[in-house]
Amino acid sequence: MANQHYVVGIDVGGTNLRFALVGADGEIVARRRIATPMNRAAFLSKLNENVGFMATELSGAGSLTGVGIGMPGLIAPSGQILSSVNLQHCAGLNLESELQAVTGLPVAVVNDANAAACGEHRFGAGRPFRTFIMITIGTGIGGGLVLDGNLWTGVDGFAGEFGHLTVVPDGRACPCGNHGCVEQYSSATALLAIAGEQGIMIRDASVEALAALATAGDAQAIALFRDAGRYLGAAAAAVVNLLNPAAIIIGGGVAASFALMQSSMRAEIDLRAYRPSAAGVTIIKGELNDDAGVLGAAAVALERFSR
Repeated sequence: MANQHYVVGIDVGGTNLRFALVGADGEIVARRRIATPMNRAAFLSKLNENVGFMATELSGAGSLTGVGIGMPGLIAPSGQILSSVNLQHCAGLNLESELQAVTGLPVAVVNDANAAACGEHRFGAGRPFRTFIMITIGTGIGGGLVLDGNLWTGVDGFAGEFGHLTVVPDGRACPCGNHGCVEQYSSATALLAIAGEQGIMIRDASVEALAALATAGDAQAIALFRDAGRYLGAAAAAVVNLLNPAAIIIGGGVAASFALMQSSMRAEIDLRAYRPSAAGVTIIKGELNDDAGVLGAAAVALERFSR
């Protein structure tokens, strides 16, 4: 590890904080997971404590150049958290400046889907592509845009909100204030809600159980995933027309079940998008899997602080 640059990647979730000490090549040399504190003081204290723990893991055999953090919510370019549904105590917090003040290290904070896009671009399925869309499908649906080799976050830092593209005008109400967002039709939360409405019986309330039912041949479950893929495709077609990406990369917890949606998503893109753009776009799963969060956050820090 001598003379190498390392960063700490932090994946902030509503339930857990995950930390990883990551080299420039994406190798994880140390990791830790703790419960997410539910008040601001404890949250900052645990971040500082565990960044310090990661620093001790180096034992002087390399340099720690910064910290990257990926978390759900609206994150301004300054690192201020404008809102985060599951971490309401963070609203208004400038996490970059606060954590930098106590660790003495430069800190970069971005939306978790943007972090995932950075991670796939540097270490995973996005490496062959200079322009792609990252779609993360879990409890909700997020998105990140890599354009000409760079993460694009827009004027205010909020670009890439794929989950809030409208696919059904006047459709299901979304907490964002809109109606008919794709998140209300294709996320894990939506799949389980619709399954309940349709009386689909599963052994536990999980997308994995629903996917197992579909894989076993249950017609209702198959149709549910097919419809979710159609809605994803309708939203993706608009982005394909707008940005002409080389690839769409699918990540998040529902990615494991993506095979059940992929063909209907592909068909909808082919139906709705401008033909040359549709023909040229590749749809693939991400490669980073459970480490997408920490490696994505690390990739952001490496891009920003290790050049």
